[in-house]
Amino acid sequence: MSIKSVVIVGAGHGGVQVAISLRQEGFTGRIVLLNDEEGLPYQRPPLSKAYLLGKIGESAMLFRPATFYAEQRVELIHDHAHAIDRTNRRVLLTSGGVLDYDHLVLATGAHNRPLNIPGAELAGVYGVKTKADADALSPLVKAAKHVVVIGAGFIGLEFAAVAAAGGAAVEVLELGDRPMARAVSPQMSDLFRSAHESWGVHFNFRCGVVALEGEAGQVTSVTTTDGRRLVADLVVYGIGVIPNVQLALEAGLDVDNGIRVNSALLTSDPAISALGDVAAFPCVQNGERYTRLESVQNAVDQGKSIVARLMGKAAPYVALPWFWTDQGALKLQIAGLSIGADNYVVLGDAGAQQMSVLCFRGEELIAVESCNRPGDHIYARKILARPPALTPVVAAAQGFDLKTWEAENRR
Repeated sequence: MSIKSVVIVGAGHGGVQVAISLRQEGFTGRIVLLNDEEGLPYQRPPLSKAYLLGKIGESAMLFRPATFYAEQRVELIHDHAHAIDRTNRRVLLTSGGVLDYDHLVLATGAHNRPLNIPGAELAGVYGVKTKADADALSPLVKAAKHVVVIGAGFIGLEFAAVAAAGGAAVEVLELGDRPMARAVSPQMSDLFRSAHESWGVHFNFRCGVVALEGEAGQVTSVTTTDGRRLVADLVVYGIGVIPNVQLALEAGLDVDNGIRVNSALLTSDPAISALGDVAAFPCVQNGERYTRLESVQNAVDQGKSIVARLMGKAAPYVALPWFWTDQGALKLQIAGLSIGADNYVVLGDAGAQQMSVLCFRGEELIAVESCNRPGDHIYARKILARPPALTPVVAAAQGFDLKTWEAENRR
């Protein structure tokens, strides 16, 4: 390996995985991990759930203790990259520092789509993206009486479940006509809607926000597009994210809804890779279309794939995507991508909150959503990663289960 130094911009799941995997694979050169937040790199999923509720502390979220970075000779630098000098292979830092690289990995992630309405600057209005957000929210959610959640996606509903469990009256505003509509089937949306409503959450579908109003700088109400005024002492929004591409864009790399990379996760510069939430890659499961996945699994697997290439074991990135969300007593696990699904087979019992939905596009199984059925999720990942194909007719037969079918059709 001729590469002697790797600089990683971004210390989220993907960036940290690159540093870990480089040492595990025997890389002996310099590794620099650039983190624009204070403290040690941490995992994001608990921010809107266990950490917010105080069930776990900061140490439980850390990828690795401080000793790891010292022992593994990973230089953890707290600074911000403001430019890339591709000609001389250098990263220029806000502090005035300069980092030379043989290979650069951009793991810059994404930021919350801002709430561009009057009143968004009021106290008591939050997105949830960083530990600082969760630290600010944690005492407020315990005291809040009237909570408005804007957006019925994963983050919004995770927070809605937390707020309802804390005793707050929770209103969820959603422009679509069902929860998590862009991510799950209508059947799974129905299960989650029923569950949230049983916890006291009230949904407002096909409903947006006109403005937030307040007194003495503190939010007090939300005015909706249908003319209502909802009381609110806390507003949390989760209306999507925007990839952090500015650094790549100014460096002249190809950018289009993320930093464009090839099947090996290389950008238009062969000395620069990109991964995770910020990378748009030709996704096999989406017909080779350039796709950006906001997923811990995707970031971690792409980190491992980049390291394999750097260590001389290049292979196209073809990992099966999978996702999860925890909302109250519900754990939803999704294997595959359900884009274009037009036929669904339901296994289990929605009333018991134990259900899997097999999502087909024509005769092709493309995704499996499992609520509180972890066994189904495991077998779904095996089936989706390895044909033979499971058809809707076979899946709909009485007594069908994924475990038995996978065992009988294993090659």
